[in-house]
This record gives sequence, C-alpha cells and structure tokens, in this order.
Amino acid sequence: MNRPISCFAVLLVLGGCATEPTQTNDVEAMADAQTRVPPPTIGESGVPDLAKIGDRVFFDYDNWSVTPTGESVLQRQAAWLKSHPNSTLAIEGHADERGTREYNLALGQRRAETVRSYLVALGVAPQRIRTVSFGKERPAVLGANEAAWSQNRRAVSVVD
Repeated sequence: MNRPISCFAVLLVLGGCATEPTQTNDVEAMADAQTRVPPPTIGESGVPDLAKIGDRVFFDYDNWSVTPTGESVLQRQAAWLKSHPNSTLAIEGHADERGTREYNLALGQRRAETVRSYLVALGVAPQRIRTVSFGKERPAVLGANEAAWSQNRRAVSVVD
C-alpha cells in the first residue's frame, strides 16, 4: 500500500473516532491535549510516526486559518514535541490545483507558517520547526472536484 493511501486510511479511521469537542478555555484545552498524547510509534524508517496522533491540518478554500479540528491536531503535536525534545519538524504547506503555480506556492507557505506559529504559541521552540511550500505540486489525492481539493489543502508535519 503506498503512503498517501495508507495516510488517508489512518485519517478515515481517526475521523470516525472523533467526538464533538466541549467548550473549555484555551489553557484547559492545551493541558487536556497534553495529558492524552499516545506514546509514539516508530515507522519503517525508525522515525516516530506522527500520523498516529495527527500529522496534517486541512484548510478551507483560499484560506490559511487553522480550524477547530486543526487546533486539536496541533495541540497533540505540540504535546508530542514537548515530550520528544530532540525531535524537529518540517511543516509542508500544500494547496489544491486551482490557481497559478506562484499563487499556490505562496498560499502553501502561509499555511505552513500558520501551523508553525501555532505550535510556537503552544510552547514549541521555533528553531525546531522549519517550513516549506509545495503549492499544488504534490497532491495527496488526484481529481478535479471538492473531495480531492479538500484533501490537498493541507499542512503536513514531518519528523526530520
């Protein structure tokens, strides 16, 4: 099974387990997220597998704001990074196929930088996170429809 399909399968399983979040203040939410981080698993390459806690954040069309679902993923990532102080991340920004190459590279960079800023605000040292944009050059899902586009508007965290 290739990586994009297996990652998508993990997302489907995790999405099916999601529950509606309760209203809490930000401090309580961060503390709760930090206490529920599952132990890391090791992937085939010997690198911790972030896909188990959530390695991607999805965005609305032509937008780089983190959604509530994305906030939850990033809170888990921040807690994982705090418990693994020697790990560093690359945040890959992506866009769907609509728009010019240049526009989508800029949009992907804004998405990656937004994710980085959110993780830094949660206490992750900025020097542990680098960003890169792939724009529309590396789609996760092929297709010219909303189902495909929604999976391609993303920022992916990869352990360096």
